[in-house]
Amino acid sequence: MKLPGLSRIRDQQREQAAQCEFCGAESSLISQFLGVCLNCIRQNFEAVKPRLERAHRKARESFGLPPTPPHGPGFTCRICVNECQIAEGERSFCGARRVENGKLLGPTATKGNLSWYYDPLPTNCVADWVCPGGTGAGYPTFAHRRGPEYGYKNLAVFYQACSFDCLFCQNWHFRRVATDEPQVTASELAARADETTSCVCFFGGDPTPQLPHAILVSRLARERRRDHILRICWETNGSMHPALLKQMLRLSLESGGCLKFDLKAWDERVHFALCGVSNRRTLENFKLAASYIAQRPSPPLLVASTLLVPGYVDGEEVFHIARFISSLNPEIPYALLAFYPSFCLNLPTTSKRHAEEALAAARQAGLKNVRIGNQHLLRYEDY
Repeated sequence: MKLPGLSRIRDQQREQAAQCEFCGAESSLISQFLGVCLNCIRQNFEAVKPRLERAHRKARESFGLPPTPPHGPGFTCRICVNECQIAEGERSFCGARRVENGKLLGPTATKGNLSWYYDPLPTNCVADWVCPGGTGAGYPTFAHRRGPEYGYKNLAVFYQACSFDCLFCQNWHFRRVATDEPQVTASELAARADETTSCVCFFGGDPTPQLPHAILVSRLARERRRDHILRICWETNGSMHPALLKQMLRLSLESGGCLKFDLKAWDERVHFALCGVSNRRTLENFKLAASYIAQRPSPPLLVASTLLVPGYVDGEEVFHIARFISSLNPEIPYALLAFYPSFCLNLPTTSKRHAEEALAAARQAGLKNVRIGNQHLLRYEDY
């Protein structure tokens, strides 16, 4: 699959139209790949579920990934919500682990499958509008300056695996190497946090399938830079085992970093349609993370975001997500992100009207710290 340029995508958007295979509705906001509209997902989920499952199977098969989490006899992995039981010759749902000759192979705490690079600060991080690197929040304990940390950089660590199957994934290319052998040791990666590195961000894919490695890297890097600012941050779908989440929270609390949860949908049926798995663990973990905020109210420990997928993540979804967040702490920062076509969902970019309706819904739900991100992607015409 080749990802076309944004200008080409916008030129093609008016030509995109699909019909729901169940109710017959036709709209440019119905994914041809899914073949199901939002209303049918919500109102007739059991009837449309087989169609959704076929879509996810198709999205995974060309990459050699199992269509569903394996649950036969074999090695059990409890790192994430999928809790795969991997038999001889099988792979985990994330693709990172496999069983050969009676042995479980794949990433470990000491070696990971990833890529990394330096990103000059301030960067386009989901939390840049509230974090120390982008604003100087927490100065002088957690930030080098009262404002943006110009002259410093972020060590960006991209893990080549994911516990979800998001059909709109903007970093889907990792699937091509998700099954490669792990190459980067924890000590090698920790050493990349040099004197001008003020934060480390683990993302992907998602860090969840390789959290033992990321946690060890964080501890080694913090030990090497013990007398310097080095914030530990995460961008995640929140599907990890709660015991691992507690270790992540402790590292971020102590270092001035944050956890950025991507809350992709509220309705479990919509979440399954878009991501292939349940969001129950994510919401439970977000609630757990929110319980730590009182230990360090500033800079923000927990940040949430939602991608505004046209036709599927509407104002109703955002309102319920925001009401959930607000019930935990109305000060939690929440970013609404503009969508652009990627991977399997060739839908229009998010419209300005859609973004503004979502923003109003989030504020109506009680959140005090909400913004629209990626505004340069917004579409200013409706059709």
